Amino acid sequence: MKILITGAGGFLGKAIVERLLAHGQNDLRCMLRDTSKARGLEAIAARYPQSRLEFISANLKNPAEIVPAITGCDMVIHAAAALKGSPAEMFLDSVVASRNLLEVIVNELRPIRIVLVSSFGVMGVPELPRGAMVDERTPMEQHPEQRDVYSHTKLRQEQLFWEYRQKYGFELVVLRPGVIYGPGGGHFSTRVGLNLFGRFLHLGGNNLLPLTYVDNCAEAIVAAALSGTDGEVYNVVDDNLVTSKQYLTAYKKQVRKVRSVPVPYPALMWGSKMVENYSKRSKGQLPAIFTPYKTRAMWGGNQFSNAKLKSIGWRPLLSTREGLDRTFAAFRANPEKAT
Repeated sequence: MKILITGAGGFLGKAIVERLLAHGQNDLRCMLRDTSKARGLEAIAARYPQSRLEFISANLKNPAEIVPAITGCDMVIHAAAALKGSPAEMFLDSVVASRNLLEVIVNELRPIRIVLVSSFGVMGVPELPRGAMVDERTPMEQHPEQRDVYSHTKLRQEQLFWEYRQKYGFELVVLRPGVIYGPGGGHFSTRVGLNLFGRFLHLGGNNLLPLTYVDNCAEAIVAAALSGTDGEVYNVVDDNLVTSKQYLTAYKKQVRKVRSVPVPYPALMWGSKMVENYSKRSKGQLPAIFTPYKTRAMWGGNQFSNAKLKSIGWRPLLSTREGLDRTFAAFRANPEKAT
């Protein structure tokens, strides 16, 4: 079976390639925008003598470049997405690029299985009561315009795949990872807090973090790709999750000192209402960085389930403790990359 991986050179993409090889899937086509990233994938492939990695340079914004990438493939794992940039750039890189990919796929006129890497951000968590369980039954976001740009673009991306599946009937499996972390990733999710005014505002308090170590996440994607049921969604979080406070405390101890200011949830909600009201009164002169809706989405405090993912045989490769130890060790070795 020939498998195409988009975003193969990225933080998660490289881990997906390795886990596919570990599961004996040796015929892989890696789509890269930056061909220099092929060196890292070649190093991974060297550990698997039977691997047959093919590298193809393609930009999903150009449909003509997608055709040779998809030709002959039996499965597509779509991990490419925009993580930052202007709203227009993120929409172009995540939504328009995905539409281009889908158009080429459906015009290939052959059976194909698609595995989409979506996000926790597509779920309507702000509508849930504080402390509620988030699982695959959680409804999708109904007010994306009130969320951040990333969540909005990932929601529209996932909706696009479901719309095309309904129309054209291909197999589709969707993974929704929580916070993907590990060596080479960011130091702090916004679920922990934000750097503002020369201080780190600790906003997460005692909320659980929906963490998934990058290798565990890649293992989940491969498990769903090979064993997941068509038309199903699988949330991806690890076992024994830590709280935001526990993460920050461990980071300060194992990586570096951070001057942090804890912001209790009631104070954060009050401040969010003030910011939202002033933004309205000033007609947007002060952007509504914080709003009650965004605050409930990110820092409302929820429980998270991975039971459905485990039902298809997935198990974390590393415990959360092991994942954090490896990650913090990598952060210590590269302090200049702290974000």
